[in-house]
Amino acid sequence: MILVISLLGIFILSTVIYFLFFSSSAKTCNDGTLYSQCSKIQPYYCFMGDLVEMASVCGCSNLSVIEGNKCLSQYEEGEKIVTLNYVLRGEEGKIDFIVYEELYNYLADIPRFVDFQENFTLLDFRLKMLDDENQRELLLPLVAEIQSITKNKEDQARIAISIVQNIPFGNSDKVVKFGSLISEYQRYPYEVIYDNEGVCGEKSELMVFLLREIGYGVAFIYYSEENHEAVGIKCPEKYGVDDSEFCFVETTGPAIITDDKTEYVTFSELTSYPQVLIASNDGLALEKYEYEYVDAKNMIAIRESAKDDGIINPLEYLQYMVLKSKYGIVSFS
Repeated sequence: MILVISLLGIFILSTVIYFLFFSSSAKTCNDGTLYSQCSKIQPYYCFMGDLVEMASVCGCSNLSVIEGNKCLSQYEEGEKIVTLNYVLRGEEGKIDFIVYEELYNYLADIPRFVDFQENFTLLDFRLKMLDDENQRELLLPLVAEIQSITKNKEDQARIAISIVQNIPFGNSDKVVKFGSLISEYQRYPYEVIYDNEGVCGEKSELMVFLLREIGYGVAFIYYSEENHEAVGIKCPEKYGVDDSEFCFVETTGPAIITDDKTEYVTFSELTSYPQVLIASNDGLALEKYEYEYVDAKNMIAIRESAKDDGIINPLEYLQYMVLKSKYGIVSFS
């Protein structure tokens, strides 16, 4: 009898040990962090499938201090909530994200010009605006929010893309003065969220930041003749821009990935050969991608039909309404 009880006790103990150490090791949170492990984004901890703030276990970066289980930055003053909207396969969603006036003011004071003796390229300038450590510290919680919505990495990318596309297009009323030169003010990605507004280059930087942090290979796609900037997300080469391995993503408004035939206010459409400026080439690539490529081709065909005939037939109209709903498209052009 004692032997049976002992064997039962050993079985129960071994079952508990297996559950704690082996079963959990095969499970991950949506960002890929193993159960009971710290995420790459401090101070998040993977607890039973959810990322929770646990600074007492995971610590904080050298830019913030531990306060309870949170990491507190010196720039977390003057908070307000910005609602970021997105559409994923026809389903609308939103993230209420806290932003801070103190960081906004800090970024606004950073000079917007560079010393050309440093041989800065356009890509260098873009990366300089992406890589500010204080900005990254307070933008990473948005990445964690996106990742908390779904475990599907491609859908995380789609949500990030849709969030940026749904931020209203608009110019800043600020200018930059350098001696006798006056130029337009270029917002940092965080400022775009804070203002809930941005132009193509500013919104492209925000999209590149989010996609890169989610883990994707990403690039800036710059059309110098049209002075337009979009984003490239790593994908199968057959779908890429001009035989590159980066697929076109419009940032000015809701659009289908690979649809580069949109008409713009200041020019009819993109016709020049773009520069593909790679911000990160080591990340993931969109693989399960066929349906968006097909949807983009259908949308382009519908537009071409409307140009040729001046109207679209009932079947094309039905297709357009389905695509409009699926991607949250607000403009036919």
